Amino acid sequence: MAPACQRRRDEWSVGGHPRESTAEWPRGGRAVVGRRPGRGRAGVRRRSDVGRTVAAGRLAGMERSLWAVLIGTFTLRFSTALTGTTLIFYLADLPKLGGPRVDPAEVGALVAVFFAAELVLSTPFGIVSDRLGHHRVMQLGPIFGAVAVVLTWATTDLFVLGGTRLLEGASTAASVPSILGFIALATAHDESLRGRASARFEGATLAGIGGGAVAAGVLYGGVGSWDGFGRTTFLLNAIFYAISFLIYRFGVTDPRAERGGGAAAPMFDLQRYRRLLASSHVWLLAPTWIAINAALGLWTTQSIFQLVRERDRHFADQLLMGGFDPAVISAGLAAALVVFFLGLVFWGDRFKLYRRTTIIFFGIAGGAGVVAGALLVNHSEGMAWYVQALGGAMVIAGLFVLSGATPAALGLLADVSERYPHDRGAIMGLYSVFLALGQIGGSLLGGQVARFKGIDAILLLTLAFLAIALLPLWRLRSFEHQLSPDPALSPAELEPT
Repeated sequence: MAPACQRRRDEWSVGGHPRESTAEWPRGGRAVVGRRPGRGRAGVRRRSDVGRTVAAGRLAGMERSLWAVLIGTFTLRFSTALTGTTLIFYLADLPKLGGPRVDPAEVGALVAVFFAAELVLSTPFGIVSDRLGHHRVMQLGPIFGAVAVVLTWATTDLFVLGGTRLLEGASTAASVPSILGFIALATAHDESLRGRASARFEGATLAGIGGGAVAAGVLYGGVGSWDGFGRTTFLLNAIFYAISFLIYRFGVTDPRAERGGGAAAPMFDLQRYRRLLASSHVWLLAPTWIAINAALGLWTTQSIFQLVRERDRHFADQLLMGGFDPAVISAGLAAALVVFFLGLVFWGDRFKLYRRTTIIFFGIAGGAGVVAGALLVNHSEGMAWYVQALGGAMVIAGLFVLSGATPAALGLLADVSERYPHDRGAIMGLYSVFLALGQIGGSLLGGQVARFKGIDAILLLTLAFLAIALLPLWRLRSFEHQLSPDPALSPAELEPT
């Protein structure tokens, strides 16, 4: 028999009603005193219910913050693309504005400076975001960008313009790792949300870059009788950067974003970060991610130049080799963006059905389909119309499937970051490193091979990059189950039956 004091405690009642037996509480549930209408301190409420209510509120706050981060990504990428494209027009007009004449090599150097800054600074800024908090560091990007565009507006000196490109690269390097670190934190326990967030991030990035590039021509050069803003476009862009800052400052409210997602994060240790970045899991993904970005980089730089340049008699057998009106190119890019967006939406909802590596493999196969279709169109001059239609259909279908590779690779990188909860920013900063390496490599190699074989060479180089992306995928697949939410699952159990 229990002691009298124990019996009295067990039999204690509030408001004349027997206390609920703890044997009936759910495991982990702890009773707290509640209120019933008309009975005063009369009810008993489970602490587990209160916890679920608080947790639901936190999840709602995180969801709102996540949307704010994605909207800020769009506005920041819009500003970055607006600056980069406007700068091209500005450099062409420098002699009219009292500046020096700029040759293509100097233009290429200014472009490379931007990506070099992003390449070098992304990981350090990711480490800083782990220490200071993702929310705080992501606010630095718009500040750097606003300073850069104001300085660009104020000068025609190429050396100073090179400095502004460094600031622009630092803007991206500061924001992207902290944004991705926050996304990894916000989606740590929800596979479906991680898939959707990864796809939405890629979509926001693509929409921002595309929108900024299109807006640059209109804002700088005008339309019809309107002459546009000219160099004042840079000052206007400072307002867009300010909007991004306000979104990050006041739209992201989850307190865990202030702490980098962890409690009592370890102090800075250079040797620890060397060991962290030497992780085989990270660097197995590197060749795939760099190669995919190099393939995409070929078609955002060199291929557009080849399409709009004057026809060259040395490439008379290639239909896509020059002579296209810029308006036609813009329409084609718009159509490609729509297809890519649809693919992002489709594959973003498939993260719980397929392994990341499966989606990446499908994407690489889709990229090969794009190359095959483009080759068919490129050599279809004089053939029946349905040959070109077939090639175009292959390009559209392949692009739709290819779009899944980017959010899947991003999701896999986020999975890797789960092993290092205090270092999400450092891990996710590698996204920018791999992207910059791919873009630089694709642009430089594409320019060289196009001199000899035109569009055919770019297509074959794209196929080579896709093959490189495929090589480490099988080894990556062999330990992917270790990165899944439930490490006990085998790789086979991760696939749908």
